Amino acid sequence: MMRIRLRVKEVATERGVSMSRLSHLTFLAMSTVQSIYRDPFRPVSTETIQRIANALEVSIHDLLEEVPNEKEKGSMD
Repeated sequence: MMRIRLRVKEVATERGVSMSRLSHLTFLAMSTVQSIYRDPFRPVSTETIQRIANALEVSIHDLLEEVPNEKEKGSMD
C-alpha cells in the first residue's frame, strides 16, 4: 500500500517562501505549517492542501508524492 507524502517544505523552499510567509498567505496557524513541515505524512484536509497550493502558485499535484509503506518495503525484497 502506498502512502501520501506532502512536499510542502520542498516546494516552499524551491519557491523561496518561508514558513511564516506561507502561514500568512494561507491564513493557517504557524503551528499547522510547522507540523506539516515536521511530519509530511500527517493527515490534512483537501481545503488546506488547496490553500497551500494557491499560496505557492502550484498544482495540488505538485504537493503530493506517493511513497511505499515502510513496513511493506522490507517485505518486497
